[in-house]
Amino acid sequence: MVLNLIIVSLLVFVLNIPFGYWRANVKKFSLQWALAIHIPIPFIIALRIYESIGFAWYTYIFLVGAFFLGQQFGAYLLKVIKQNCNNSTSCLIMDLVRCYKSN
Repeated sequence: MVLNLIIVSLLVFVLNIPFGYWRANVKKFSLQWALAIHIPIPFIIALRIYESIGFAWYTYIFLVGAFFLGQQFGAYLLKVIKQNCNNSTSCLIMDLVRCYKSN
């Protein structure tokens, strides 16, 4: 049970990195900003059900924390990529490929 919670927390963190990257590159409170926050939620619910961790109160501490840390880390990556590469978009993967090719 505890191992499942840790694994799901790590998956939630990793899942939210590209969405945090996208969120940080659009206007606050726009439709894209709201989508970047809310699109991962059904996947997180599916992970909860698939891994049988349930919806106990203590699971929210880990998963909500992983959610926000992933979003913040994505925003941090946008800042780093903007400093090191000439152009950036809202797509983390494409920006990483472009930066790799340019360096």
